[in-house]
Amino acid sequence: MKILLTGANGYIGMRLLPILLELGHTVICMVRDESRLSIDKDIRKKVEIIEVDLLENITPNKFPKDIDIAYFLIHSMSSSTDDFDKKEAITAENFNAYMLQTNVQQVIYLSGIVNDEKLSKHLSSRKNVEDILYQGNFKLTVLRAGIIVGSGSSSFEIIRDLCEKLPFMITPKWVLTRTQPIGIRDVLSFLTGVIGNKKTYDDSFDIAGPNILTYKEMLHQYAEARGFKNWIVTVPIMTPKLSSYWLYFVTSTSYKLAINLVDSMKMEVVAKDKRLEEILNIKPHSYKEAIDKAFIKIEQNLVISSWKDSMVSGRFKKNLEKYIQVPKYGVLTDIKTIKVTNPDVALENIWKIGGDNGWYYANWLWKIRGFLDKISGGVGLRRGRTHSNKIYTGDALDFWRVLLADKKNKRLLLFAEMRLPGEAWLEFKIDDKNILHQTATFRPRGLRGRLYWYSVLPFHYFIFGGMLRGIANNK
Repeated sequence: MKILLTGANGYIGMRLLPILLELGHTVICMVRDESRLSIDKDIRKKVEIIEVDLLENITPNKFPKDIDIAYFLIHSMSSSTDDFDKKEAITAENFNAYMLQTNVQQVIYLSGIVNDEKLSKHLSSRKNVEDILYQGNFKLTVLRAGIIVGSGSSSFEIIRDLCEKLPFMITPKWVLTRTQPIGIRDVLSFLTGVIGNKKTYDDSFDIAGPNILTYKEMLHQYAEARGFKNWIVTVPIMTPKLSSYWLYFVTSTSYKLAINLVDSMKMEVVAKDKRLEEILNIKPHSYKEAIDKAFIKIEQNLVISSWKDSMVSGRFKKNLEKYIQVPKYGVLTDIKTIKVTNPDVALENIWKIGGDNGWYYANWLWKIRGFLDKISGGVGLRRGRTHSNKIYTGDALDFWRVLLADKKNKRLLLFAEMRLPGEAWLEFKIDDKNILHQTATFRPRGLRGRLYWYSVLPFHYFIFGGMLRGIANNK
């Protein structure tokens, strides 16, 4: 079948793509920015890529007419605290309009479980999108999930951060809210199982794991699965705003996502039926099994996608290409070079920079800079990196965004997503003479920007010099 995969560079889309190809389907990836589709060259050769922003005006003849199935995996919860529901509605309406130009038979939408009449803004928006999609010229299959547990998922990474960093927690009362988590593998099984299944047409199904747990129980069971104990005290005085700040400072989540998550966590999310399990003969894994499977991927360095690589985790909203041309005028630069004795080793060091591997010199200073960025409302260092030795254009890398990762030409270009009075680039390149070039470029914003640059210049002398030598690893 010919399948349209919207949100192909999102957490679910990245996991779903290789499975669809393995099943023998022809896949069209719809993304806002092709440069951000972080897939291997071998997979890229097998798919067609179409750039479309569903928040913009409709463009005729964007999609092939002979599409059979389409996945709708787009949401805007992390991008805004105010109007993401309006954006999601526009996105769904424009999607319907595009599908009118095709012969699509079935659309599969991953939504959220709705239990109460009074829904959070996030779940209310998901339900509204569902209602809009039901008006399309296709058969709609809606899968409603709660918390998704898997390596790289926002929910899992938040739980992981909380438990690993805080053995003793003072928590808000929403940790006593019940929810029904589901493993990412089971979500993918449901998403592929409904393809072309007429029993699922024009219907909505809850999908969930077998365990109904409070968030407090989830935190405890995570600690048990990882072999340690944690203590949690619940207090009634933490307001939603305080809870959002708590999540933001302790975990790697963005503040906008934290606000919307806290809003949703106050609502009970429990599946009402198991009809789809019976139709597809799928038995979901338990919560602890989902945790174990997530860590198998993490320990084997096989994490395919992470929510942290989403644009909404940093300053970018779309289109990396406008930043790839590093400015030459009106900028301040720190240029350092060194002859490398083993360019292959140096290149591998460049490709391993950041995350758990650090920055090759004075990592404690990088951590202080990340902390200062976090308390000032920036992303800090907690995002880390998805892969320990692979980098793709568009990836998040600590408080940087990867603008270009060209290993063949031995060049890596990063753009700073930390809070700065200006814009900053960091570039590494090894030339044909085995000279490693390390260039920091800063375009200041007014006098404040220039004062910032000169105030940190002494630190740059030691940090950038040490980093260059560490990467070169001349032995």
